[in-house]
Amino acid sequence: MSENKIVPISIPGIHQAFWPYFVESTKGEKIKVLDCGAGHGAFTKELYENGYDVSACDLFPEIFHYDKVECKKADVTESLPFEDNQFDAIVAMEIMEHIQDHEVFFSECHRVLKKDGAVYISTPNILSLKSRIRFLFTGFFYSFKPLEIRNYDGLQHVASLTLDQYDYLAVKKGFKRAEYSFDKRQTTSLLLLVLYPILWLMAKIKKTGSFHNQLDLLTGRIIFLRYVKE
Repeated sequence: MSENKIVPISIPGIHQAFWPYFVESTKGEKIKVLDCGAGHGAFTKELYENGYDVSACDLFPEIFHYDKVECKKADVTESLPFEDNQFDAIVAMEIMEHIQDHEVFFSECHRVLKKDGAVYISTPNILSLKSRIRFLFTGFFYSFKPLEIRNYDGLQHVASLTLDQYDYLAVKKGFKRAEYSFDKRQTTSLLLLVLYPILWLMAKIKKTGSFHNQLDLLTGRIIFLRYVKE
């Protein structure tokens, strides 16, 4: 298959930022990885060519263009086509905003991961100041837009969850709370930090704490989450 077709299906720059994050998090060990929602196979190719034992799955395996790895058809809101305790890591890059049944996703990840395995997620950071201001004026978070109500092809952004909500779902299905990072800081969000005193004051008044008002969450563009199997 033509390698010209193997391009990331994501916001530009995410793969380049996610790769060093993943390598550092896994200490460079050539572990067994599932690329979940593999798209054209860009990250699968990166893993394979760097010596990882990699498997792939996608809702649309026909668009997968890397012929050195088989891509199995899989709906991540149903059972994954893999055996129990099979992988050291699962990569789910830019798919969480496309699904609604996250409990099934975390449950299946827990099933197919080995002991102490981890699922690595990237998803738009709706907690950034840019995203919060966008929601204030439009009703839509960063990277979200009005839905085509009768379009159910799985490609629209249908789920906008906070870090707190992701933690709730993951812990419920047997993972530890997230370790998180991000791809880069948004210039707009950095400029909007002038609003931080207001955020601090409102958190005090409403007694919500500072969990969602941490600097990385206020300024990061794409959030990277790592959930370790208990």
